[in-house]
Amino acid sequence: MSKLAKENISAYQRHTFRLDPDRRVRDLEAAVEFVNERGFIHFWPIQGISLPSLWVAAAGDRLVSDARDDPGHITWEWKDALLGSRRWYYAKVLRKRATMIAHDLFPYFYALSENYGAYAEDYLTLYEQGQMTMEARLIYEAILNNGPLDTVALRKAARMSSSASAGRFSKALTDLQADFKILPIGVTQSGAWHYAFAYEIVARHYPDLTEAARNILESEARRKLLERYALSLGAFELRQAQKLFGWSGQETRRAIDQLLARGFLVSLDEAAGKPGEWLTLPQLL
Repeated sequence: MSKLAKENISAYQRHTFRLDPDRRVRDLEAAVEFVNERGFIHFWPIQGISLPSLWVAAAGDRLVSDARDDPGHITWEWKDALLGSRRWYYAKVLRKRATMIAHDLFPYFYALSENYGAYAEDYLTLYEQGQMTMEARLIYEAILNNGPLDTVALRKAARMSSSASAGRFSKALTDLQADFKILPIGVTQSGAWHYAFAYEIVARHYPDLTEAARNILESEARRKLLERYALSLGAFELRQAQKLFGWSGQETRRAIDQLLARGFLVSLDEAAGKPGEWLTLPQLL
């Protein structure tokens, strides 16, 4: 039986995560190149989630610093500079955490979301079916009817300005991003910190998106995203992929089986000394 050593995985990820000093991301254009290269990354490293992040690629494999003058925080400037641009897609997506997605993969994510092409009406169907909360509906309608709003104006328009509604507002804002309903498109000077995201409807901001995603089958989208995930990690446990994308066990299994049948991945029942169902690129063995 083939064995996969921890050293093989580590060496592969040193390259794809840009851990070596000579491969660090040092400017905005290199950051865009990194996102395009990997397909999707987290903005910060997330505990328990193995995925490339912009922080690690720029600052190295260390904890995110609390010091405001840490040079690694240049990543904030890069992120804010490209909000709402067509250089990458940024919102809280994977595990409902800050995610950057290359635009060639964006339609594949969108094809798996609960969006059907009529953004001004579809949300009502989801709400009536119990798939959207009242808070999410109020936020969505406020942006739909008023255009882009920053978080201060949005809380007021959605009638959630009180401190008691802060938690429900934050959760609904995240849920809407995770399902590609809204996204931040810029930063305003609003609020006590003079820093607040302005949000817009995704399908209105990207008018060609629905058509680009229309003919992508869900099976094709999952296979495509798993391919890029595998190319970033080299090897991963099936349950890791399921957790990251939020797919059902059956959905994940079908996508994995397609990649195994093509020889793109190899299945192992142990890797790096850890038992479990592992998938690896053949070249790591």
